[in-house]
Amino acid sequence: MDMQDYSRVPEARMASVRSDLDLVLATALAQSGLKPPPTDDPAFKDTGDGAILVLPAEDVALLVDPLLGHLHSALVRYDRERLAASPPMRLRVAVHVGPLSQPDHRGDAINDVCRLLNSTALRTALSAAREHDGFLAAAVSDPAFRRTVRAGRTPELPERQFLATTAHVRDKPHFAEPCHLYVPRLVPQLLAPYLSAVAPPAAWTVDPVAAPEPGSTQPSGRASTPVRDVHGPAPTFQFNGEMHDTTVAHDIEYLRIDRRGR
Repeated sequence: MDMQDYSRVPEARMASVRSDLDLVLATALAQSGLKPPPTDDPAFKDTGDGAILVLPAEDVALLVDPLLGHLHSALVRYDRERLAASPPMRLRVAVHVGPLSQPDHRGDAINDVCRLLNSTALRTALSAAREHDGFLAAAVSDPAFRRTVRAGRTPELPERQFLATTAHVRDKPHFAEPCHLYVPRLVPQLLAPYLSAVAPPAAWTVDPVAAPEPGSTQPSGRASTPVRDVHGPAPTFQFNGEMHDTTVAHDIEYLRIDRRGR
């Protein structure tokens, strides 16, 4: 699991926020009948803004149901009770199953769950959750999904509550794995358009329009280049040339002006 925007938390508050995160996780695990590994065990890895937990394979169904439900409820309670100075807590969660070496718990399964956690699909799902006042987005790998949801071992989370998609990671061009997304209180029909709005992996490597040399101007007939943000559906645009009395958008969140050559 990984907490969104943890790096933006002021350093003086990081320890407190991390403690709150640990409490949220411990509460949800206990309510789900799951016993986490000790923090000094190789099966537990603190990633700073989250954690990697290695649990017995027989617990994989519990990691989906009821854990995801309890985790979201704990996040809702945290948001209701947190101090105004404390940031909201939103989590990405990935669930996978696979063999690992003992006792160090190394193997492809760890690598794959980390890539699933960092996938564009899951990041986009959490952005969608945020727009709908949610705090959690989860990705269940296809092997884990078949053993849990499709096998009927998650009574509170039937298959219709998941959106099937393919996980890609921007800096891992050869990684493309089927997965199933779950966002509490957001049905797949509402989640799907967010994923459709994200540029496909083939577009990530397209060369941008070269910036003009200092002192030169962009030909007036040349169009702007849309650059899709893979972490969310909103596009950004790069304009290479002079603009006069031009309306770009109704609302601009970030603006960068390059004054080189002036």
